[in-house]
Amino acid sequence: MQGNMLIAHGGGPTPVINASLYGALIAAKDAAQIGNIYAAHYGIEGVFAEDFIDLRAQSDEDIALLPYTPASAVGSCRRKLKSDDYPVLLEKFKKYGIRYFFYNGGNDSMDTCNKIAGLAKSSGYDMKVIGIPKTIDNDLCRTNHCPGYGSSARYYAVTAAELKQDVMSLPIHVVVMEVMGRNAGWLTAATAFAEPDLIYLPEVAFDKEAFLSDIKRLWNTKKGILVCASEGIRYADGKMVADSGIVDGFGHTVPGGAAQSLADMIMTETGIKARGEKPGLIGRTSVALQTERDRNEAIAAGRFAVESALQGKTGFMVSIAADGSLSLVPLGDVANAERKFPLEWIVNGNRISDAFKAYAAPLVGEMPKFSKLEGRT
Repeated sequence: MQGNMLIAHGGGPTPVINASLYGALIAAKDAAQIGNIYAAHYGIEGVFAEDFIDLRAQSDEDIALLPYTPASAVGSCRRKLKSDDYPVLLEKFKKYGIRYFFYNGGNDSMDTCNKIAGLAKSSGYDMKVIGIPKTIDNDLCRTNHCPGYGSSARYYAVTAAELKQDVMSLPIHVVVMEVMGRNAGWLTAATAFAEPDLIYLPEVAFDKEAFLSDIKRLWNTKKGILVCASEGIRYADGKMVADSGIVDGFGHTVPGGAAQSLADMIMTETGIKARGEKPGLIGRTSVALQTERDRNEAIAAGRFAVESALQGKTGFMVSIAADGSLSLVPLGDVANAERKFPLEWIVNGNRISDAFKAYAAPLVGEMPKFSKLEGRT
């Protein structure tokens, strides 16, 4: 089928989202069936505004740099679509002769992708729609892991290891490091490679009294404590430990700063000096710790999406197996579904099992080694 192609980014960027864009682009440029190749400027917002980037017109140098460029080179957005938005989108696709549409995003984006595919089919408009997985949270269903997770997990694991060195070298306080992850603790779990003293994920209800008891117990045996916590940790009643009181356009509660909340809690309740550290968006933006596997899999996912569409496939998302092999899964199986961190990999509510490390080690890569000078005799 002859036609033009459109690709869009949705939700938060990752260290390798542009690598998937690169993979899709190089596959499309070689395809005789595809005419113009567009990217929607700022995601779905760009489709409504008819604001498209002509990817065929870009320089070879800029294209080659895509896999190593942080954030989204074409822009992204967070927009919760309403039912009457979809017919408008379909008319935009028809206007520009879009016969191949690819949406690179997470849970909400896969829902949008699924509805677009369904509307195109029910309307009799022949358009191939494929979702390309993307999320540092690693919470998409029907895929072993997501492009973006390995690099961000490595960032947080290495950052925690470096922070632990600092804490041990000047052991005067408790340091709480906050990790992104509103509902799923996959990223926070990666700090287990740094062996912090305590780890808290949103999958397990936060117990304030148990937490403070653990802090006092540790403080009596050592000085210099590192705690790693997900931004979305919650009490048993569902209320976030750091609740900003703000709800975003998708109905998600916006975290209000878990690290500082826990640090304040420690100082107020125990008198022990504490401080909060929050790498925040740096963890999903930095390409300094981008892994080769993550980059290559992201490229492969983008390429596979285009190749699958050219073979007539539609209504699917690219899925990645543990060994990196690719397949397709129905968009309906992943739309708005959230894969939480397995409870069996959480030990006593504040530790991570070796089973997770076995899963994540190939994605995170080898951790740096630091000198361990012996104490005086």
